[in-house]
Amino acid sequence: MSDTSTAGVSGRAGALRRPVVVAIAGVAAVLIGATLALWALLGPAVFYEVILAGIAACF
Repeated sequence: MSDTSTAGVSGRAGALRRPVVVAIAGVAAVLIGATLALWALLGPAVFYEVILAGIAACF
């Protein structure tokens, strides 16, 4: 018998999935890094106010 459990992951779909996952992980890492940098630079109180002002500006 042949193993068909990996048939859906191999080929073109598997080749396209990895770069997408790597790109999403990279974007998440940059966002987390920027968040931590702003927190360290501004302090928690000012950082919180900046985030609230940004959300309020959207609505």
